[in-house]
Amino acid sequence: MTDHTPRLIDEPVVGSAQPAAVGTLADIPPVPGAGLPSAGGEKARVRLGDRLFSTLASGAGLFIVVLIGLVAAFLVIRAIPAITSDKVNFLTSRDWDVDGPVLRFGVLPLLWVTVLISLLAMVLAVPVAIGIALFISQYAQRRVARPVAYVIDLLAAIPSIIYGIWGIAVLAPKIQPVADFFTGHLGWFPLFKDYNVRGGTIFTGGVVLAVMILPIITAVCRDVFERTPRANIEAAWALGSTRWEMIRLAVLPYGRPGVVSGAMLGLGRALGETIAISLILSKVANTGPFSFSLFNGGETFASKIANNSSEFNSPQQTGAYIVAGLVLFVLTFAVNAAARAVVNRRREFS
Repeated sequence: MTDHTPRLIDEPVVGSAQPAAVGTLADIPPVPGAGLPSAGGEKARVRLGDRLFSTLASGAGLFIVVLIGLVAAFLVIRAIPAITSDKVNFLTSRDWDVDGPVLRFGVLPLLWVTVLISLLAMVLAVPVAIGIALFISQYAQRRVARPVAYVIDLLAAIPSIIYGIWGIAVLAPKIQPVADFFTGHLGWFPLFKDYNVRGGTIFTGGVVLAVMILPIITAVCRDVFERTPRANIEAAWALGSTRWEMIRLAVLPYGRPGVVSGAMLGLGRALGETIAISLILSKVANTGPFSFSLFNGGETFASKIANNSSEFNSPQQTGAYIVAGLVLFVLTFAVNAAARAVVNRRREFS
């Protein structure tokens, strides 16, 4: 009986010099219910719902980019007249006189206080956030980890003004002995020099900021640590590692980019904090030598603008504060761009 079953590849006759012929898709019998085979060159049909969702998602992303561009354009356009009218260098000067007909303003003290208070908050918050994230994801049982995670997340729901009142009324007197210790034993160092400012110091503001950014950094670190591949963890266990060695060899190396990006997001949050810092920091005159101390007062970019919002009486006067806002915008944008660059180095976190 002759076999009429189609073959994808024709089998050559043994001993024959004729090469094997490759069949086509047309030689394959159709499978019932499978539909027509699609050719490789034909474009797949996109459903209307997918096309609509793709358009909306692309439009939302484009809208955010355009919005940021418009904010940047507004700041630059409004800041240029004030910069050209400024009689001192706005980046290096310590003067701030915008009441008279001649503008003399500089953002150096604002830049220093903003960066210093934010870095202090990072130094205090990042190690604590990593420890909490490791406890929740690697040590605590589920019935303990969930309540702890909820409590940490609830810190982000407390209004900034509550943090400010708590910081100046409750926290500042409690941590004053710490400030006295540093100024008494390390007062010779410019960073710990005593300026006789009680309570409303950069040190107090940094501690409050550390509490405020703790939920952001902890949430990112916890999510990254929980996504560590199980194969990496099991490999560390198989090598006889202790729990800490497993964390050091498997969890922390995998989560390092996420920790860095979470810290940068927290830093961006700290740079722009306004109300709490306005309530805490004591205003000081920018006279005499430049102050590098943590135990002095001052103003950040955001608190300076908030404290003097009632002085926006003329375009010339307002322009000086817009310049301060522009510098803060560039600083915050650079921090978030750095965080995005770190995330992009590891595609699994992007």
